[in-house]
Amino acid sequence: METKSHELFAKACQLIPGGVNSPVRACKNVDSKPLFIQKASGATITDVDGNDYIDFVLSWGPMILGHAHPKVTAAIQAAAANGTSYGAPCEAEVELASLVCSALPTVEMARMVNSGTEATMSALRLGRAYTKRNKLVKFIGCYHGHADPFLAQAGSGLATLAIPGTPGVPAEVVSATLLAPYNDLDAVRELFKKHPNEIAAVIVEPMAANMGLVLPKEGFLEGLRALTHEYGALLIFDEVITGFRAAFGGAQARLKIDPDLTTFGKIIGGGLPVGAFGGKKEIMEQVAPQGAVYQAGTLSGNPLAMAAGLATLTELKSKDYDSLEKRTQNFAQELLAIFKTKGLPVQVPTIASMFSIFFTDEPVVDFKSAQTADQKLFTTFYKQMRAQGIYLAPSSFETGMVSFCHTDEDFEKTLACAQKVQF
Repeated sequence: METKSHELFAKACQLIPGGVNSPVRACKNVDSKPLFIQKASGATITDVDGNDYIDFVLSWGPMILGHAHPKVTAAIQAAAANGTSYGAPCEAEVELASLVCSALPTVEMARMVNSGTEATMSALRLGRAYTKRNKLVKFIGCYHGHADPFLAQAGSGLATLAIPGTPGVPAEVVSATLLAPYNDLDAVRELFKKHPNEIAAVIVEPMAANMGLVLPKEGFLEGLRALTHEYGALLIFDEVITGFRAAFGGAQARLKIDPDLTTFGKIIGGGLPVGAFGGKKEIMEQVAPQGAVYQAGTLSGNPLAMAAGLATLTELKSKDYDSLEKRTQNFAQELLAIFKTKGLPVQVPTIASMFSIFFTDEPVVDFKSAQTADQKLFTTFYKQMRAQGIYLAPSSFETGMVSFCHTDEDFEKTLACAQKVQF
C-alpha cells in the first residue's frame, strides 16, 4: 500500500510545481506516483507507509557507502554540534581539498561548491576565461546540470520528459553550445575544423550516465584529448557521477586520461549538498580572489558537508572496488539472462558499480540508440519491481547504482523479483 505517499503527493501538488522538487521524481514517465521516503539505512529505503525497498537509485549515485553509514553520520553529528554554517573558512575544507587532490593527480587545486550544476557552470566559466573563447562542445544526451548553456538536447530529466531544451533560456545563450553525438569523434573533429579558434572547451561524461549507462568506445576519449590539445581547447570531465564511483580516482584514473578540469558532485560530501571543480594549477589560479574569474557561495565549504565528505572519502580509500564491480557484473549478467529467457530485446551494460536496462536489440552507443529502447516494457518492469520492494530509477535514461552495502541476498531477491515480472 502507498496510501500515505499518495496523500502527500496530492498535497504537494498544491504547494510545489508538479508536486516534486526535481522533475524525474514525479514518476510520470513510468505511469506512477512518487514514493515519499521516511528513512534509509544501508541498501534499504523505507517509505512513509512503512514499505521497505532495496535501493538501486542511491540518491542518484552518491550513496556508494550506503545510506546512514555510521562513520559518516557520526561525522555530521559532531560537526553539527559545533554549528551548521560559518560563511567562513574551516579546517575540514582544507583537508577535503587535500584528499580530493591526492586522489586525482590532474586536480592540483579544487574549489568547493554546493552542487554538480554549480561545479559544471563554474568550470565552463573558468574555461572560457582561460582560453578567451566562448564556444562549448557538449554531447547530445549528456547532462551537466541545469545551467543555461548545458540545456541543449540534454539527458536525465529532460530526456525522460522529452523536453528538447527549456523555456527561459535565451537562444543566444545556447547558440555558443555546439552539439555532437556521444562516441562520434569525427563529428567533434568537424566542429573544430569549422570553429578552429572559437571553442573554449569540450565537456563530457567520461562514462555517460544520464541517457542510461553508455560506455565510451575505444579511442573516443583519447581522441577528444588529442583534439583539444591540437586546437588549444580545454577538456572538462564531468565526474559528478563517476567520480569516486568508477574508481577511487574516478573514470580518469581508470581510463588513464588526463582532463584539464574535473567536476564532482554529492559523493564528495557523503550525499550532502556539495560539489567541486578542480584541475591544473595554472587554470585554477584564475579563480577569484587569486584571479579575476568570479565564483562564490555562502555555503561553499560548509562544515557539515566537509565533515561528511572527509568521512566518506576516508572510508572509500580502503574499499575493494574490484570486488564490488565483479558482484555488480554478475548481477547484471544474471538479470540479462532472465530477460533473454523471456524473449525480450534487451541490453544491460555495466561498469564499476553501475548498470542500465535498455529494452532494445540495438547496441546503445549514443542518445539516438538509447531512444530505441521500448519505454512500455521499461514501465511494466519498473511498476512490478516496485510492487515487490525493488526501488529503481523511474526512467530508462537514468543509471542503476550499487553500493558497498548491497548484499548477495539483496541481489538474489532482486533477481527473483525480476523473474516474476510478467510482460
